[in-house]
Amino acid sequence: MRRRAIPLISAALALAAAVLTAPQATADDDPGDRHRPRLHTPDANPDAYAQAYDLARAGQFRDAAGIVAMVRTPHAVWFGDQSPAEVEREARQVVREADGATAVFALYNVPGRDCSGYSGGGANTTAEYKAWIDAAARGIGRSEAIVVLEPDSLALIPSDCGQDDEQGTKTAARYEEVAYAIDRLEPLRGTRVYLDTGHPGWHGPDSITPRLLKGGITKASGFFTNASNYNTDAANSWYGKLISVCIAYAGEGGDTRQCPHQSWPREKAEEWIDANVTTPPSRWKHFVTDSSRNGQGPWVPPPGKYTDPQDWCNPPDRGLGERPTLRTGDPLQDARLWIKVPGESDGLCLRGTPGPEDPERGMVDPKAGDWFREQALELVRLADPPILPGS
Repeated sequence: MRRRAIPLISAALALAAAVLTAPQATADDDPGDRHRPRLHTPDANPDAYAQAYDLARAGQFRDAAGIVAMVRTPHAVWFGDQSPAEVEREARQVVREADGATAVFALYNVPGRDCSGYSGGGANTTAEYKAWIDAAARGIGRSEAIVVLEPDSLALIPSDCGQDDEQGTKTAARYEEVAYAIDRLEPLRGTRVYLDTGHPGWHGPDSITPRLLKGGITKASGFFTNASNYNTDAANSWYGKLISVCIAYAGEGGDTRQCPHQSWPREKAEEWIDANVTTPPSRWKHFVTDSSRNGQGPWVPPPGKYTDPQDWCNPPDRGLGERPTLRTGDPLQDARLWIKVPGESDGLCLRGTPGPEDPERGMVDPKAGDWFREQALELVRLADPPILPGS
């Protein structure tokens, strides 16, 4: 048995080496031309390589190659639980390793993040958060960077989840914290900051635009949508355009409650835009989207099966989406990114049941941020477009 295992292990190492040295599956990462825009590929979760190794030992070489290719595709680096000293040091290391490519940072440390849910945590106070942002800014420095600022910070404010007092103290602090981060990060020479909008299945432009304005969108490069979610590229792009339109309309003195919703027929929305928005598209706010897990689109839970389906939480049978790029072909869309690190769990999904197992998967899901082998393999096998040629 040992002699038979040796070729498998050797093949696994050769396979990993071949994938690691091959051009990455992105539209814009051209190592041979340093003058073209490139996205940085950070170090992968070590558990991903452990899974690829185990798959290759079991003779599942294509699956192993898919896991390696997935984690060797540019994706965001998440910071949120580090001390100020750690985030400064680690952010500086990321931009150093990027060596001129654009690093993508997801900063995730706002007080009361995720309404104290599966990814709860964050800084204890506004002052503590500001010190943490200062440290992140020092680490990023003058390098090329995209900052995805605080996912769920505006789509899920403290007043949405009963965490605020009657005066709205915590919600007001949230807007102050987001605005401070923009003021500190956006002026950095190579940094572009994007604010949270949730996703097309959550808020409409009429409800998220006032939050963007309170958070300081006019001073940021733009906004992001679909972070860690599953909506299609088409839905995300249309949603992004409608939010850009609504921001422009508000800037003209318009009432955001009148802005077209993503549920409107497209022709009707376009007619409204032509009739009501005078700001030229060249001055509309830009956006970025997350395509890390949207290859199969959103998951539709079985009707009536769960009291709380949690369609965002480790849904089954999803796939990787389009590769990240800084050249989207859409003048409003600055980038398509992998914001969520594909293969890392969303948390312990119970879907309204007592648990502890995820009833849709028949297992206990890994905690948020931990490597999820079963989901990682689904993402690779169901990727659209395929993560490997010939699939």
